[in-house]
Amino acid sequence: MKIGETTRQERATILTNFLKNKYYNAKCTLNYINPLELLIATILSAQCTDKRVNIVTRELFAKYKSIQDYAYADIDELMIDIKSTGFYRNKAANIKKLSLELIENRAGNIPETIDDLIKLPGVGRKTANVVLGNCFDKPGVVVDTHVKRIVNRIGLVTSNDPVQIEFEVMDLIQGENWTMWSHQMIAFGREICTAKTPKCGSCYLNNICYFYSTQGV
Repeated sequence: MKIGETTRQERATILTNFLKNKYYNAKCTLNYINPLELLIATILSAQCTDKRVNIVTRELFAKYKSIQDYAYADIDELMIDIKSTGFYRNKAANIKKLSLELIENRAGNIPETIDDLIKLPGVGRKTANVVLGNCFDKPGVVVDTHVKRIVNRIGLVTSNDPVQIEFEVMDLIQGENWTMWSHQMIAFGREICTAKTPKCGSCYLNNICYFYSTQGV
């Protein structure tokens, strides 16, 4: 089957079946033990690798054990604690603001809906879907850099906008699979469909991939 002979839905099905077989044990690679920790870790992961975030949160989570610890932390000290994740000024400010907001308006509890989560400082749809899917069993499509790159290369979507991509993918993938599919896509992006040197020649999906067919790789 060649790419010109397939619909977007057919390519999505082929991709999903491949991911299920190859990355059946994929999971969130951020370390956490509760929704607050995953929320903080995901905020820190913006423009930063999960590996680096896990190094930082090993000490961070031992130091800041509750939402009150973040809300009333010294901002300069918090910035130092997360500095190596990059954009630490904005991240520290958002962590403090959202922690205070949760204490004042939600008794310190993490919201369990995407509409409420994205109202928090520094929380977008990607972060909200990570928390909801992994902590509250509410599946969502996580559009990170890997997912955005792969769905465009294969030709599953018609946009580069993360929100538009999320909704287009939701129409192609069964809802109960969204969270696991996102984990599997990220694993695929890290191992095979990498940003700079994708392993196209040995990729099972190269016969349905627009990138492979047009780049001559």
